[in-house]
Amino acid sequence: MHRAGDRNAPTVAAYIDSVDDGRREDFRALIGKMRSLVPDGYDEAMTWGFPTWEVPLDVSGPTYNKKPLMFAALAAQKNHIGLYIMCAYMTEDRKAALIDAHIKAGKALDMGKSCIRFQNEDEIEWDAVAAAMAIDPASFAEHAKAEREAALGKNKRA
Repeated sequence: MHRAGDRNAPTVAAYIDSVDDGRREDFRALIGKMRSLVPDGYDEAMTWGFPTWEVPLDVSGPTYNKKPLMFAALAAQKNHIGLYIMCAYMTEDRKAALIDAHIKAGKALDMGKSCIRFQNEDEIEWDAVAAAMAIDPASFAEHAKAEREAALGKNKRA
């Protein structure tokens, strides 16, 4: 079993250094891949206990929890690598496109409600991930705000 990255690491570099020896360089390469795929305008940070890419507060405006909106994240968990791409769940079309691309590539997609779990980067159809992430921070924040308002409206009616 692997050791998870240190959720208390103060920086992304420190998090990477905390990943067990057998996966550290692969994880470092995955961070590099994400840096190349995440569109311009998102901030990289250590939030929620792992490396994230976030919508800056000056773009999103105030949020309900006073924290930037998480757009994407990568975590070294004990049994897998977790790729969190919130944008893939924005619409059923985005989610379906991601799933379909993996099926067409003959890759089994281990996708949960908020993440994709994998052991090595060859299990992921990265072009489909890039397509799912092709949204600027302002548009992502606008969509998240509309979703939150809709959810709050439903709760008030319930």
